[in-house]
Amino acid sequence: MTRGKTFTGYVGTYTKGSSEGIYTFTFDAEKKELRDVRAVAKIDNPTYVNISKSNEYLYAVVKEGDKGGVASYKINSENGDLTFVNKQMFEGPSPCYVTVNDSNNQVLTANYHRGSIESYVTSPQSGEVWPATSVMQHEGKGPNKDRQEKPHAHYSDFTPDGKYAVAVDLGTDEIITYAVGEEGKLTKAQTFNTAPGAGPRHLTFHPNGKYAYVMTELSNEVLVLEYNAQEGSFTQLQAIATLPADFTENSQGSAIHISSDGRFVYAGNRGHNTIATFAVNEDGRKLIFVEWTDTKGDWPRDFVLDPTEQFIIASNQETGNLVLFERNEETGKLTFLDSIVDVPYAVCVKFLNI
Repeated sequence: MTRGKTFTGYVGTYTKGSSEGIYTFTFDAEKKELRDVRAVAKIDNPTYVNISKSNEYLYAVVKEGDKGGVASYKINSENGDLTFVNKQMFEGPSPCYVTVNDSNNQVLTANYHRGSIESYVTSPQSGEVWPATSVMQHEGKGPNKDRQEKPHAHYSDFTPDGKYAVAVDLGTDEIITYAVGEEGKLTKAQTFNTAPGAGPRHLTFHPNGKYAYVMTELSNEVLVLEYNAQEGSFTQLQAIATLPADFTENSQGSAIHISSDGRFVYAGNRGHNTIATFAVNEDGRKLIFVEWTDTKGDWPRDFVLDPTEQFIIASNQETGNLVLFERNEETGKLTFLDSIVDVPYAVCVKFLNI
């Protein structure tokens, strides 16, 4: 990884207050500086975005009146501007998560309010999204009457080998694995049940593909799971708290990410307003707590490792800002850098791939 480069990032937002939609920004790794924030797509509630491996297309969840769905944009490689390609909409609430596979021929969304997972075929050449080939409706509920009264799918993404799609449902305390077939069609393969009331939210795989780490929103833990790539099944190995034992105020788990060397896992705490750092031991089987880092804002909905992985940028939703931290690649620890830029109701932050 080299310094002396600038990188382009994108931010999905809630379009409340002054927020206009999707924003772009520049990160200068040499100057350790965030700058050049501007709106590049004016759409309603593009809370989550993801970028094709080729950096040609950006996909965003979108709301339009009483409909929700997914929109596709062409990325201008010169200036980062977005050009609308097309969208697929359906009646009801919009999704909360979107991803695209490495081949850029399948997009997945997760819909919190509907409790469903949607699979779309996309064109690798044009970025166009075609109508959903699978809509997988979850069923059930959990013991938390306020948050788990019905299914609440919060995440869906591909396994490292692309053979399965993994859905995380906060409402039913389930992690459901779907086999991916022709034309992106999904078939239910396995179901893993977390502890009742855990409220699983997001998942990330270890680079070795043998382990996964799940952030729970309600119990505020990271679950370490062993992954069977043949069956698409999970087995729990560990649950480790993301909050101090004496913290009693409201906090809800948010995002979880892992460094590409597989040595450190980072988990966001909304309310405690920190990123918890964990060292990865035993080839991925065990996490050891390292530290909490104040995100210098309220409600850290997401964060991202920059392309050099020498920095982390946190997005604080309620204070509407991006905050820069330097990352020690040997210890995993984060150091606040005095670089903060405003992005109203920032939710998700992604960089172009290098």
